[in-house]
Amino acid sequence: MASSLSGLFSSSSLKPSKTTLSFKPLSAPLTRGDSSFSFPHTSKPTLTLSTSRSVARDISHTDAAAAAAAKKELIKDPDALWKRYLDWLYQQKDLGLYLDVSRVGFTDEFVVDMEHRFQAAFKAMDELEKGSIANPDEGRMVGHYWLRNSSLVPKPTLKTLIENTLDSICSFADEIISGKIKPPSSPAGRFTQILSVGIGGSALGPQFVAEALAPDNPPLKIRFIDNTDPAGIDHQIAQLGPELASTLVIVISKSGGTPETRNGLLEVQKAFREAGLNFAKQGVAITQENSLLDNTARIEGWLARFPMYDWVGGRTSVMSAVGLLPAALQGIDIREMLAGAAIMDEATRTTSLKNNPAALLAMCWYWASDGVGSKDMVILPYKDSLLLFSRYLQQLVMESLGKEFDLDGNTVNQGLTVYGNKGSTDQHAYIQQLREGVHNFFATFIEVLRDRPPGHDWELEPGVTCGDYLFGMLQGTRSALYANGRESISVTIEEVTPRSVGAIIALYERAVGLYASLVNINAYHQPGVEAGKKAAAEVLALQKRVLSVLNEASCKDPVEPLTLDEIADRCHAPEEIEMIYKIIAHMSANDRVLIAEGSCGSPRSVKVFLGECNVDDMYA
Repeated sequence: MASSLSGLFSSSSLKPSKTTLSFKPLSAPLTRGDSSFSFPHTSKPTLTLSTSRSVARDISHTDAAAAAAAKKELIKDPDALWKRYLDWLYQQKDLGLYLDVSRVGFTDEFVVDMEHRFQAAFKAMDELEKGSIANPDEGRMVGHYWLRNSSLVPKPTLKTLIENTLDSICSFADEIISGKIKPPSSPAGRFTQILSVGIGGSALGPQFVAEALAPDNPPLKIRFIDNTDPAGIDHQIAQLGPELASTLVIVISKSGGTPETRNGLLEVQKAFREAGLNFAKQGVAITQENSLLDNTARIEGWLARFPMYDWVGGRTSVMSAVGLLPAALQGIDIREMLAGAAIMDEATRTTSLKNNPAALLAMCWYWASDGVGSKDMVILPYKDSLLLFSRYLQQLVMESLGKEFDLDGNTVNQGLTVYGNKGSTDQHAYIQQLREGVHNFFATFIEVLRDRPPGHDWELEPGVTCGDYLFGMLQGTRSALYANGRESISVTIEEVTPRSVGAIIALYERAVGLYASLVNINAYHQPGVEAGKKAAAEVLALQKRVLSVLNEASCKDPVEPLTLDEIADRCHAPEEIEMIYKIIAHMSANDRVLIAEGSCGSPRSVKVFLGECNVDDMYA
């Protein structure tokens, strides 16, 4: 297994070639926008780069501040503010969801100016749902909306695949929970734990859903290995203890070669071997057909395999097997999640800006950040179970919108920074700065009307419950921020249910897609992430060269300790001496090289060797 998954990733840069810069005004509107399951680039023309930004008021970074200063003062008159609230309040009755954008100061003129841009964005979204190549850099369709309404799929074979996968997930989860499928060596006689191994969208979505929706005593409790931190992996495995024998391990990776996920898998398999357990009888793979992971799981006879699709990105995969299988195993009603998302999808297809909640969000983001990401988005869910929503949105928004180039090849450095906590914890953390400090943000309050299940509430004091205090903190903070010129959006749901969680996920997915069309970027690729992966692979390749050089020196008699300069010279990488120093410092801290002279605190004094000679030079 170790050898079959040992290959690290590589990626070519997606950055367009540099061309001569020119500066020209923006004049045209933007227009882009059993249990095992069987898995039944176009080139761009050379472009002249422009620093002009696709913003409603035709501004660039240099005059964004002037445009912001030109905005009207926020409405403070109570009667006028109440009228604005009523005029702009959106309600989705079937979902019990409300969207209030009245505390964002956009003007009627701005709404009119944005109308043609939104019509272009709506058209691009319609084409996306019909199967157009909405991710041109990777030549892919974008189909996460099909997962909750398979009738939209442009190909009948994909419709069958989506429906069969959902049925397979539900059947497998039922058989695991009922004990029909049992772990081979567990005294409990059934699976009691889930260990989910994945990173990025393969972890953030399932984590958010688990935190928001898992019952207090789920049929299977879930843990996550979502990093390649050895101490973090050891902690999760140690916490399982003897329940490792009754743990269902779900490994999630589209390619099967994601290093962090591969490392987590190898660590878990080592723990299984040491415990005398057969990993294959407890392993489940969620991956693309014929990926390295899929082939490994098939050959080794893992318990089950479920598909991932190239037309669903990681950050929008929570409604696929990636999110649905872990949720179903925890007893969460995944069909209700899908139903909530489908209802919201339908609501956000309308081309009436005022009646489209996703368009309202995108419009507010555009207004608040001047269309260039000039302000951060602070997410404040006033419900403990929604704590991870801000982390989920960090990836969804920032990985989608944080782009160096637009669809025409212009350098734009777009994006929206997202961070958040939970209410009213934020009241004792950073609300002080939000109200009185640097004005570089707009807030989004997530409100949940239902405090507790019916019949469980009680008054702490006459007329006031614990939930009333939380409500008061939310409304008070919203008012205090607005009084000091801080804009905010409020999203209200009646209670946290699978349907409402599916709906808010779908709401923000659509808002991100529409906003991307407004600023003319590709929301569905992540070249910056790929660049980081490539750079990481280069560091590890350099480390192997360093180890090979040290091994050769350590095999001499007597052993030859080397300075950093000598190591860099023998690696033929004198320009990489700083990175070589960092490699040596890391390996020294982990007892993998020995310091013969000096210390890592004084790099020029250091002389190092391996401590043993590997005759076969496994590092070469």
